[in-house]
Amino acid sequence: MRKEFKNRQEAGQRLAEKLQASIQGDDVVVVALPRGGVPIGFEVARALHAPLDICVVRKLGVPRHPELAMGAIATGGVMVLNQELLASVNISSVEIQAVVERERRELERRERVYRGSCIIWNMRDRQAIVVDDGIATGCTMRAAIAALQKLEAKTITVAAPVIPPSTSQELVNLGTKVISLVTPEPLYAISFWYENFTQTTDEEVLKLLQDAKSAFPSSNIKSAQQP
Repeated sequence: MRKEFKNRQEAGQRLAEKLQASIQGDDVVVVALPRGGVPIGFEVARALHAPLDICVVRKLGVPRHPELAMGAIATGGVMVLNQELLASVNISSVEIQAVVERERRELERRERVYRGSCIIWNMRDRQAIVVDDGIATGCTMRAAIAALQKLEAKTITVAAPVIPPSTSQELVNLGTKVISLVTPEPLYAISFWYENFTQTTDEEVLKLLQDAKSAFPSSNIKSAQQP
């Protein structure tokens, strides 16, 4: 049985077609979540002739149950915690802080690798399209939204090839517009919808960011200092 998407490139191209029908203006910045969101974001940026940036996000896994997200951190010192989940499990503040510090080190490493000395785009009064290769619970995406709100983006559109309806509604409730291609319930797993869902490497992320920087216009977007 053929899966919904051949790979991230095809999914990104199809998502870009849908976005072209609803996103207009020369103030758009595409913001991808590394690593898997960058191939998607590249195709969206190419179709919209918009600059491509990244928002590094790291899930905070529950100690001893790392697949269960108790929150997430994002570029710019943003942290979002799932207070409802934390109230239902026995986790000390020391354990939470240990997880935060570990993931912050990895976030900072990825920032250095992907961004180097480059500063982030000034998002004030810009249309932000924040992109990933799929959204399950929405935990990391909520952190990315908070980061873009902190940067005073004019509007935020969440775009991903696959998002379950319940998660989509939760993101809409945060004041965003949500665009997707497949809205399955149950989701099963994001990888279920792709024929090829191999992990995107740091090298691939860097190449796509460099290709985007070379190819897409950005003179109308001023840079901003890191928050």
